[in-house]
Amino acid sequence: MKAFSLFLALAVTFGATTPAHAEQGYQTPSNDLAALVDAKLAPSSYLSSDGQWLALFDRKRIESLDDLAKEEFKLAGVKLNPANFSRSRERTKFTSLSLKHIETGAVVTVTNLPAGVIRSPKWSSDGQYLAFIVEQPQQANLWVYNTQTKLARQLADVALNSVLTSSPYTWLPDSTAIVANAAVNIGKPRLTNNSQNVVPIIQQSTGEKAPARTYQNLLTSPFDEQQFKFYGQGQLTYIPLSGVARAIGKPALFKSFSVSPDSTNLLVASIDEPFSYQVPYSRFATTWQILGMRGYALVELAKQPLADNIPQGYDSVRTGRRDFEWRADQGAEVIWAEAQDGGDMKTDVSHHDYIYSLRAPFKREPKLFAKIERRFAGFEWANQNVAMLRDWRFSDRQVRTFVIQPRNADRNRVLFSQRSYNDAYKNPGSAIYERNDLGSSVIKVVGGRYIFLRGNGESEQGNVPFLDQYDIKTNTTKRLWQSKAPYYERVRAMLDDEGERLITIRESKTEQPNFFIRDLDDDTLTQLTTFEHPYPAFKGVTKELLRYKRDDGVELTGTLYLPSGYDKTQGTLPVLMWAYPLEYKDKAVASQVRESPYAFTYVGYWGPMPYLAKGIAVFDDPKMPIVGVEGKEPNDLFRKQLVSSAQAAVDVLVEKGIADKDKIAIAGHSYGAFMVANLLAHSDLFKTGIARSGAYNRTLTPFGFQGEERDFWQAQDVYAAMSPFFHAEKINEPMLMIHGQEDPNSGTFPMQSERMYAALKGLGKEARLVMLPYEAHGYKARKSLLHVLWEQEQWLEKYLLSDGGTAESATPGE
Repeated sequence: MKAFSLFLALAVTFGATTPAHAEQGYQTPSNDLAALVDAKLAPSSYLSSDGQWLALFDRKRIESLDDLAKEEFKLAGVKLNPANFSRSRERTKFTSLSLKHIETGAVVTVTNLPAGVIRSPKWSSDGQYLAFIVEQPQQANLWVYNTQTKLARQLADVALNSVLTSSPYTWLPDSTAIVANAAVNIGKPRLTNNSQNVVPIIQQSTGEKAPARTYQNLLTSPFDEQQFKFYGQGQLTYIPLSGVARAIGKPALFKSFSVSPDSTNLLVASIDEPFSYQVPYSRFATTWQILGMRGYALVELAKQPLADNIPQGYDSVRTGRRDFEWRADQGAEVIWAEAQDGGDMKTDVSHHDYIYSLRAPFKREPKLFAKIERRFAGFEWANQNVAMLRDWRFSDRQVRTFVIQPRNADRNRVLFSQRSYNDAYKNPGSAIYERNDLGSSVIKVVGGRYIFLRGNGESEQGNVPFLDQYDIKTNTTKRLWQSKAPYYERVRAMLDDEGERLITIRESKTEQPNFFIRDLDDDTLTQLTTFEHPYPAFKGVTKELLRYKRDDGVELTGTLYLPSGYDKTQGTLPVLMWAYPLEYKDKAVASQVRESPYAFTYVGYWGPMPYLAKGIAVFDDPKMPIVGVEGKEPNDLFRKQLVSSAQAAVDVLVEKGIADKDKIAIAGHSYGAFMVANLLAHSDLFKTGIARSGAYNRTLTPFGFQGEERDFWQAQDVYAAMSPFFHAEKINEPMLMIHGQEDPNSGTFPMQSERMYAALKGLGKEARLVMLPYEAHGYKARKSLLHVLWEQEQWLEKYLLSDGGTAESATPGE
């Protein structure tokens, strides 16, 4: 069986191809494209809580195919590695660690780590220790680095369980210890299944509505339930810096846990039976309680039932107590929300949520903390006098932020910000945080009245990052600093209380991002890091933000990249356009610019940029807004607005003399692939299309998709009109489809591409289907990435750069 699996891994399927084609196996693109897969990017950075150390982790961006082919179990919405009780598809992994001292510039390279991958780094609140996980084939362990001794060591011989919590540990705010979730069943014999255990799988509805998205990798049998309990079970463990661990309470299926700001109590969520075959574990029945550090239950906060009947709507929630959190500015006070509308925002009530609080020793009745007019969206805590409260609603995409006084949250609220969450121009920025006396992370407040805000500074001129000082007492804002052309520079941290000494990340079109110390008082800039340019072969690429309008007056933008050495006297170029539609309720918001003209030109392997090396111009992220107008939902006009946006993008490229209208290709990933198929079906603007990991039949996602809240039975015409599968007979341009065989993304089942390809083939259309073994929604294996680049390269050479043939008479690369 293993040999057969390896054969499948070597034989990428091409739909209905001859045996010779199937035997080609994995291919490698031209050298310039292949080099992008192995390019070394700038490391990921983590600044210590005291601003003294910058931890730099080299990223593990790609995997081997053997890594992806390792055994994994799919249970309750999770893919897990049964060998080491970790999630098998963690996105953020690192290969090495070094640290740079901010003041002296000294660099320390950590060399004594065992073989394995590094993940989940977290600084202690005092900045002395950096914790992280070293994941090995048989187990994952906790390590700490001491900035004073310059040594890293394994903290304790405790195998971690990250099946239900991707980061299975947390620091105590006082920096003295860590609480971790230990894998209690690691090393035990595996569960076995046989025909004697096989029973009919029976599910029964109650007559109550229970709409659910199209989740994947769910439980399917009683044996799956046993596996879920076996691999999900953990033991909370107290691990002091001495490394002598002790258990906290009893083993359970821990969904989340957090330590109170005074380091004395735990807020714990554990999963209960019965389980569900319709929703992932995040919606399973859950018990919330507060434990002491010795494991004694101090109070049970809630027994949440299985949440498989949440009302339809993106701002709908479960009934009863939910959204538990510690109040960060107090020693031990827990906060939660309770819906006052049955969980349904469409219900007309004066307040959709109430917020309650309960303080240690948790003996009294909960106190009504605040009333929320819309749906509660969270707190940001500063101190007993200052906090920020957010609410929102989906119908008009509105989000509001208030400055409140926690001692009386319903009095003297000050409206700090109100905007559509799509409205980037009105984004006031995010507050800068610090550690309070407890070691808890809170908003930095200076002089009892000043908060500091950093943001991207989206504007008509593009992103212009800033640092602002907000005066709580006067509800006014003062700009302290803003990035200046030709650089794109943003604040990473403040090193003082005045906002005059900053750590920034600075880049330009041609300069790789690096860290700097900017002193506003002295007007000096000191470079901290010198990361090298990762794509030397693409240094001459030029970049321009284009502005244009579609026929309904909506203003659009897109970024045009031209190959190195090109000038207009050489005539037009073939163009690859790469896009992703988004939904809006406001035309003005849909027109906003959301990138900087001075940002570094990234040429990663993922999107369209590699094909600049082929002499192809790239029009990246031309906006494809779908806007709800005159009371209509955005998707009521999806096809018309999509084609109109694409037409405007083509027109501006032709008018500038960059493109020949007959030499433009369209491409996209996920919802972008859905866009590609629709544009090929409903327009003749493009010579060919590339669609990756897409969905093409919306009836397979009957309870909503993207921003569409209506179900199929409420909007059958919309679902049909938007589904390119229903209009496959209209597609008369060749289309390349690529999809991961293990795609777990909601809605983009691998079957979506398989059925779309079958339709195109049956209708006599030109198409090619590539199914990537072991790959998920995004592709990770080096062989897969190289092959995807090759597939796209060969497809563009055949169907964009030349007149091409038919899919049946020739195969790319021959």
